[in-house]
Amino acid sequence: MKSVGNRALRRAIDCIADLAATMSVAQFGAVGVARLPRLVASELTTLSICDLRGGQRRVISDRPGAISRRDLAAFDRHFAEHPLVRFHAYRRGVDSHRISDSLSPRAFRASALYADYYRPVGLDCALAVPLYVDRNTLVSFVFNRTGRDFSDAEVTLLDLLRPTLAALYRRHAQGEAALRSAAGANLTSREREVLSWVAAGKTNRDISVLLSARVRTIEKHLEHIFVKLGVETRTAAAMRGAGPVTNG
Repeated sequence: MKSVGNRALRRAIDCIADLAATMSVAQFGAVGVARLPRLVASELTTLSICDLRGGQRRVISDRPGAISRRDLAAFDRHFAEHPLVRFHAYRRGVDSHRISDSLSPRAFRASALYADYYRPVGLDCALAVPLYVDRNTLVSFVFNRTGRDFSDAEVTLLDLLRPTLAALYRRHAQGEAALRSAAGANLTSREREVLSWVAAGKTNRDISVLLSARVRTIEKHLEHIFVKLGVETRTAAAMRGAGPVTNG
């Protein structure tokens, strides 16, 4: 703990205050990926939501579009062998963890995961901070950069924040689950899928590509969602109806 300076701790407290003021999982994720890299430098920061049964991942990123559909598919092909997924989901490790804590840099660069995913996106160091895990879902903030691994002091700082980050995530997830049960019971499966992408910050055009549907079809789904949830905006719909995303 002494390796974390007072200035870093003050920045961490300010970051937690901003996150505590969020009102939904989507907002928590968006604020987190924007603010946390001010504490620990990261070229790409995500809230990563993993479906452990389906072997897929969905992300809220500080660089929208930086991870293409091809990149997402490449990650999913190696989902079960990813060192961070294995440590937090299958070994149930509770601390922040670097890829280099599981694999040497040489072994990592020789892996198919690196060749198919990390090298194409231009990254070679990753650190995950787990927020929630059960048999079905793993949720983590993930920091990525190139050429310089994360230091012990950076890991220590994030581990100091981790219990508070996890508590804030659980508060939003539980609250949204309750609202979803009360207000979203009449949503169709397709409407729930559209709403989950809205909560992740995607535009109608983004969603149309992700779901292979016309933009007008997505707009009609949103019109029905607004009526069923009794809201008038995308933000209100995401806050009222979307719970923690578990299938991507």
